[in-house]
Amino acid sequence: MTLVQLEYIVAVDTYRSFVTAADKCFVTQPTLSMQVQKLEELLSVKIFDRSKQPVFPTEIGAQVIAQARVILQESGKVKELISSQQQDVLGELKIGVIPTVAPYLLPEVISAMLEKYPDLKLLIWEYTTEDIIHHLKTGVLDCGILATPLTDANISETPLYYENFVSYISKNSKLYKKKAVDAEDLNEENIWLLNEGHCMRNQVLNICRSTKNNRLQGLEYNTGSVETLIRMVDLNGGATLLPELAIAELSAKQTGKIRHFKSPEPVREISLVTHKNFIKKRMLNALKDEILEIIPKAMKQKKKKDIVGI
Repeated sequence: MTLVQLEYIVAVDTYRSFVTAADKCFVTQPTLSMQVQKLEELLSVKIFDRSKQPVFPTEIGAQVIAQARVILQESGKVKELISSQQQDVLGELKIGVIPTVAPYLLPEVISAMLEKYPDLKLLIWEYTTEDIIHHLKTGVLDCGILATPLTDANISETPLYYENFVSYISKNSKLYKKKAVDAEDLNEENIWLLNEGHCMRNQVLNICRSTKNNRLQGLEYNTGSVETLIRMVDLNGGATLLPELAIAELSAKQTGKIRHFKSPEPVREISLVTHKNFIKKRMLNALKDEILEIIPKAMKQKKKKDIVGI
């Protein structure tokens, strides 16, 4: 039994395809299939049911793969120990970020990290919270940046900052004349929301204590973009809620439509999350340090703020 064989069965389980797994492992499909078959012969079990598409592990195969993930994680600690002694930040870090954080946080962080750590390779994807958690558990991602708490025993959370929600209100709204708003004010307003699957949608609904959606006289618009929500308010009226870091992207005219909430202000807790067995600690700490470097001091404190659940 070899670590390469274990990597191959984990890859097949992750991607549910021999072809895709081979591509991700940078080998030919016949090579990968041969090594998986050798492992099955060695163990005298069928790890995968090849009659199904996509490919699924057998009952015993799922147990073998689960143990293979543990072995690979433990073997990876050897490289991490060496890297720690050398005081180097190098290698590959695979990061998943929710779309309502990525455009406002990552550009500056990426620039700083690539300049400071030339031997570090960053691979970044924008995913929903559900997808990030799944990919952390299957090993596709090393870490995620998303809203917490998640209350998942298999996931470790390191809070980074507490980001206020602000309301963005059309000039045609009755709320536009207010200097500050509270949640009850929004119950009478048409609220534009992100589509299903985005944790910020759930947080906005929790703030508003309402099941209102983004319907306007027969219109239902589904989007995963904060920028689209802003445009919808600008052109069609109503209101939406924005994360605080998004304000920096607004024009002076748009900034005039921002209304803060009365104290305690609703916030989302943004954390760096990993699987509980995560091993690339030096890279993770470097990422954490760069994020905290650019976050305003006020956002690192959660006093007098109301953390909204997801």
